[in-house]
Amino acid sequence: MAAFSCARFFRSLRGIFAPTAAVIGFSCLLTFIFILYQPTVGPGISQHLGWQAWDTVTTADHFTNVTSTPTVTQPGDAEEAQTTPVDGEDAEETDWWETSSSQPWDATDDIESYPLDVWAPLLPHDTGLSEIAVARCMMPPNLVGDLCDPESTVEQDAIKGKWVRVERDLNKQSGLWTLNLYYRRTRRLDIPLITDLRLLPAGETPEPLTDPWVKVDHSIRDGVMHTDPMYLWYLPGKTMNEMTAEEKGNLVTEIDVLFGEDRPWYGFEKIEPPVTPEKEGIQESVYVTYRRGVKSTPRAPPLHFSRDGKFKILQVADLHYSVSRGVCRDTNREPCVNSDNLTNTLIGHALDEEKPDLVVFSGDQLNGQGTSWDPKSVLAKFAVAVTDRGIPWAAIFGNHDEENGDVKQEQLRMMKTLPYSLVQRGPKDIHGVGNYVLSVKSADASKTSLLTLYFLDSGSYSSGYLDWFGFFFPTEYDWIHEDQINWFLQESAKIQPIERPFTPDTAKDFGSIWTRQAEQITPTTRKLAKPNAMMFFHIPLQESSGTADRDQRTGQLLDIGLHGLEGPGSAKKSDGIFEKGLKTALESGHVAGGGIPEVKVVTNGHCHITEDCKRVQDVWLCFGGGGSYSGYGQVGFDRRFRVYEISDYGETIRTHKRTEADDILDDYILAGPGAPAFNPRS
Repeated sequence: MAAFSCARFFRSLRGIFAPTAAVIGFSCLLTFIFILYQPTVGPGISQHLGWQAWDTVTTADHFTNVTSTPTVTQPGDAEEAQTTPVDGEDAEETDWWETSSSQPWDATDDIESYPLDVWAPLLPHDTGLSEIAVARCMMPPNLVGDLCDPESTVEQDAIKGKWVRVERDLNKQSGLWTLNLYYRRTRRLDIPLITDLRLLPAGETPEPLTDPWVKVDHSIRDGVMHTDPMYLWYLPGKTMNEMTAEEKGNLVTEIDVLFGEDRPWYGFEKIEPPVTPEKEGIQESVYVTYRRGVKSTPRAPPLHFSRDGKFKILQVADLHYSVSRGVCRDTNREPCVNSDNLTNTLIGHALDEEKPDLVVFSGDQLNGQGTSWDPKSVLAKFAVAVTDRGIPWAAIFGNHDEENGDVKQEQLRMMKTLPYSLVQRGPKDIHGVGNYVLSVKSADASKTSLLTLYFLDSGSYSSGYLDWFGFFFPTEYDWIHEDQINWFLQESAKIQPIERPFTPDTAKDFGSIWTRQAEQITPTTRKLAKPNAMMFFHIPLQESSGTADRDQRTGQLLDIGLHGLEGPGSAKKSDGIFEKGLKTALESGHVAGGGIPEVKVVTNGHCHITEDCKRVQDVWLCFGGGGSYSGYGQVGFDRRFRVYEISDYGETIRTHKRTEADDILDDYILAGPGAPAFNPRS
């Protein structure tokens, strides 16, 4: 009986352990296959299996510092395959910022994942359009959804794609109803795709007549009184299967609308003639614009000093551009018409003369005040003088930028897609849009940060119950808030001290000569401290109107330039950015550091006929001065731009102003050898 019981007991254990062991073993197998097992890439990665033979291909590694051109060899010659340096240059002579990843922002995106039924003109869609329509709506389409969309069926949506509304009302300035363009987009390989667009008056047809042009049913001027009808024609071409690579690059991939006579968005072209002609002082012209293929947006290289330790910044303050070509204000220039275009010409001249490494737009790029009602059309032109010259640029917002049209978040999203832009959104959990930091590094292989640039959003207008007395419009300027101050202190704390003055590393680790730290400086003149820093925001601080420090050498007030021609322009309130931020963030925490602030220069815009630099408690507070014919000024006060020349690998900060007459004003050393000494500290 006992033996029978033991046998049943062991059989029951076997019945439990057998499936348990199977489950555990199978789990371990899956874990090994999908998690632990990581196959090693073998030599086959460098080979390409052709239809009938193996072709050896050397692949370019985009993460190494050697830029090479892929080389294809014949079978059997793999041992002779070698990479060829670009332009025949030696790899050791290539600068690090040229080997950093500089692919266009769109080249690394998964284009196949872009939605087909959403109008997103900033995305680099390479998918062609299959059909275009024009539809009117008695109410704003955003309120009625797809009620006003062109007719379609499920079968047509599946074959040609769903209708996509271009969110730009062609009748925004005039017209009895809203009028929008629509298109279909498809990835199917068997659908003819659009290759060309034309705008023609009623009764005319595009040439040659042998091409299968399609006329859109509704006039693109539908609803505009006292105008002749005009029709959009489009040309369906080959299917994607039938196209060559060159033909695919000429596909129409996006449609947009431009208001005004200026340049369309980067990568887009105008269709002539305008949908609505310009009537000076009454309405701006309206253009249909389109993009062919995908035009990669050039990206700015990392900011860096030159090999002789120099870096130059040009500040452009208060452009005040409008959808129109602009109206000149407060100038004796004759003639003065199309002020926005004149200002762009002036900026281009200053850039050619100064040749800066970075341009900073310090707010009020848009005029607001009812004239920049379509921010995208204004943002398309405000930086063209800079982007045409391939110069990196950054920007902050002013109090007028958000008065009309898109909010700052949307404007910043658009600015980020412009060529050579360094603009960043910054943290979303603090006040403002565009609080960010840029670092300027050394040209040697160490890539040491030698200059820190802080950008803050000083806001537009404050809010509160007192605003009711301003007839529902805020009457006081905003200020830098405490959470922004805390963010600045956190960012400052991340900056690592360096040995100053900095000496570049001239070693060639793979060369036959080992030379480090050329032009040695005696240790007694060195210190361990954060690199110098500058800060940019639009609305000045209350301290900008305070008492200036005195130069200990001469006893003169350290206030260089013109001021007092207008009111102070600062906010009435403050959370203490000067005391809690600028004076707290020191370049060195050591007791022997002397309490020297990390930020040596704060530079503002906002006040167009104030252009002085004043040192207050060891911090220079500078104004850019108005640089635009479109902003207010004063007759006899030339438009001007402030320039900062940083030399000696970040140790010396020097400034001057260049006027429209090419005069150089108030050249002065703000920090470094030759600058006024800092106030003595206890």
